Amino acid sequence: MLKLPAFFTEHPTPEVVAAVDLGSNSFHMIVARISDGQVRVLDRLREMVRLATGLDATQTISPEAQQRALDCLARFGQRLRDMPIDNVRIVGTNALRVAKNADTFLLKAEKAVGHPIEIIAGREEARLIYLGVAHTLSSSKEKRLVIDIGGGSTEFIIGEGFEPLRRESLRMGCVDMSEHYFEDGNIRQKNLRRAEIAALLELQPIEAMFRTTGWAEVIGSSGTLRNIERVIIEMGWGTEITADSLQKLRQALLDIGHTERLSALKGLNLKRTAVFPGGVAILLGIFEGFGLKRMQISDGALREGLVYDLLGRIVHEDVRERTIRTLSRRYGVDLQQAERVEATTLQFLSDVARVWDLAHEEYAQMLSWAARLHEIGLSIEHENGHKHGDYILSHSDLSGFSKQEQALLATLVRVHRRKFPSDISQRCSHIEGIKLARLGVLLRLSILLHRGRSTSVLPPIILCPADNMLTLTFPNNWLEQHPLTQTDLEQEHEYLRDINIRLVFE
Repeated sequence: MLKLPAFFTEHPTPEVVAAVDLGSNSFHMIVARISDGQVRVLDRLREMVRLATGLDATQTISPEAQQRALDCLARFGQRLRDMPIDNVRIVGTNALRVAKNADTFLLKAEKAVGHPIEIIAGREEARLIYLGVAHTLSSSKEKRLVIDIGGGSTEFIIGEGFEPLRRESLRMGCVDMSEHYFEDGNIRQKNLRRAEIAALLELQPIEAMFRTTGWAEVIGSSGTLRNIERVIIEMGWGTEITADSLQKLRQALLDIGHTERLSALKGLNLKRTAVFPGGVAILLGIFEGFGLKRMQISDGALREGLVYDLLGRIVHEDVRERTIRTLSRRYGVDLQQAERVEATTLQFLSDVARVWDLAHEEYAQMLSWAARLHEIGLSIEHENGHKHGDYILSHSDLSGFSKQEQALLATLVRVHRRKFPSDISQRCSHIEGIKLARLGVLLRLSILLHRGRSTSVLPPIILCPADNMLTLTFPNNWLEQHPLTQTDLEQEHEYLRDINIRLVFE
């Protein structure tokens, strides 16, 4: 567990937490009470926003779709606005992953809901879905295949207990599939089969890997699968989703022939009629591709996973900490050097946090992790190690990290030496450019002072921050006795001029 500097206080376990899932089709919110480590849901809200239908050919969210989303978030915000920021997690999924104007939309969305919004990668979405499902099922040591069909993507996870073993996210969802193959509302044998084959093609790259791992039971999650199960039960075709009952649903869709007449299906949520054929086609493809016989449905999903993940960050072990340790081992990081840099960086942060407006736990976490990973690029090349480290962190699957957190971590590693990149403020739109630069400066100075990799303790150094200036005061004659450090500081003074920060040392 990350040990924060004394300046930052540990948060007590919250009594009430909330999670919001900004899906491509629907927005979901749950509010839960935490008691003795157990989660009890107090409130659930769901609104069909259809964000993915607002994506045009250039992957830009239309003004109309944005307004639907903002109106929904404003209503959610009435429930969330007074909750502490650390008690709420809001994540966006596929539609926001692919949208070209996601950054500008998020600025308005965060204002509407009153809390930060994270965008998570597909495989991180899969991890959280599995966490939500695993906590709502009876404990089992057998392997489970969990499938979640969303509006813009479908997640596949094989896990044991609470631990995912394999997880993938494929770019196929009920909204996209319905718009592409059932755009005119007609449901015919030809276009239904084309949709099923499209799903089979998407499955092809992961099918062998998942079959090799194997599973004992299949669990479905999400509104699409729950609605399919409800239709099957209320139409009298069975008590669960099976290969046989799914074929009866398929034939019923063909007999009905058009989305406008799907109200003939008992149990169907009429708000889902436009996207229902696409969801059924995906499930038919999955059953065929994986050779499935039956599927149980779980009440757990992404938002429940968010609650348990949030609880884990506060009470147990933050999965991000485990990710950092794994990366350190994988890339052969000098752990002793990393610990020295980390300790100095966090001490520097404590010294300047109030004046530089960096007194937030997130900044301490990110600086700690960046300090421990700043040398991972050396496994590729020394001269451009900072650039290679940036690339590794930008493109790796970092469990527990949102897209924004991943970008911040990669950027801090990128700027830990040499010149600051000219696009630094564009890389992390969720954080002010001046704060990003200040965090980078603290890391750079820590690395500079430990460049000799000595195990000797640094002398007492006084940091005096101002708006655009940082003064370092060393003990008398220390710099004269360490001319290499003095030379490095002189070079650093020039580098920091490029970002309008004046470095003074004496």
